[in-house]
Amino acid sequence: MNEVQGRDVLDTMWRIRHFEERVGRLKRADEVHGLIHSSLGQEGVAAGVCRQLRDDDAVYSGHRAHGHAIAKGAPMDRVMAELMGRDDGLCHGLGGSMHLVDVEHGLMGATGVVGGNVPIALGSALAAQLRGDDAVAVVFFGDGAVQAGHFNETINLATLWGSPLILVCENNGFAEFTLRSAHTVVERVSDVVAPYGLTRETIDGNDVLAVWDAFGRFLEAARRGAGPLLLECLTHRLSGHYEGDPAKYREAIAQDEWQQVDPILRLQRHGIGAGWFGSDEAAAIEAGAVAQVEAAVAFARESPWPDEALIAEMVYAGAVDA
Repeated sequence: MNEVQGRDVLDTMWRIRHFEERVGRLKRADEVHGLIHSSLGQEGVAAGVCRQLRDDDAVYSGHRAHGHAIAKGAPMDRVMAELMGRDDGLCHGLGGSMHLVDVEHGLMGATGVVGGNVPIALGSALAAQLRGDDAVAVVFFGDGAVQAGHFNETINLATLWGSPLILVCENNGFAEFTLRSAHTVVERVSDVVAPYGLTRETIDGNDVLAVWDAFGRFLEAARRGAGPLLLECLTHRLSGHYEGDPAKYREAIAQDEWQQVDPILRLQRHGIGAGWFGSDEAAAIEAGAVAQVEAAVAFARESPWPDEALIAEMVYAGAVDA
């Protein structure tokens, strides 16, 4: 990562952080609708991965899609409008938090089905193979998704076909509300896929420099036809499974310890030490992110509600001529 990239990644992480915090307040004020799953604390993975991708690289997300969408280049005001159910949202406000789509920027979809995005991402990887170009497909998932049968089926086919699929596991130690040790005896996701022989690596996902370096190597390899590959990023979400979750099951986790390795503050300290920017400029980057989030809220509030007729039009394909 160089100076220009470092500034971009820091800006991206601050925008995700303040977006998530603002969404939480809007949810409590009943201005954001539906279930909300925050990625607070996991910004380093989204930014370290997506800021290296092109628009023609496909990305698939899961429950915690806001950060992936913002980092992939989806307009933040349209993401906010989607969460607030407004017509200017990415999906006219009809999809909501777990169904963000922005084809123009390669965000091909998010899903509330745990691991349901993994086989779909393989479809995009296969399409790139058939086209003969060097685009890749990237799928984000949590460690809980690894227990799903379709995850293993996808790994089997992806390795059989040598597809340009990069699997990025955001391993935060919890499958929704359940500690990893309560649902599997295998400590590392990278060990689960070992029998398939694909390239795999486990890194500190709260160190965005490490994410950038590892994913950059994986991306280059996938573009050369060395896929599939799996990158396991050990990270930590600073909030409960969903907005409003009392999260009493997290009392055994040392929250203070994880907050000390906050990915944003770590990059900020590195950037100042490396002479990329001073502390005043770093503060200005954060202030700019706050202003952009507030502008997105204002945009969403001004956006109209979607026409009711659009609901049926978007859901039903209509009659098929005989």
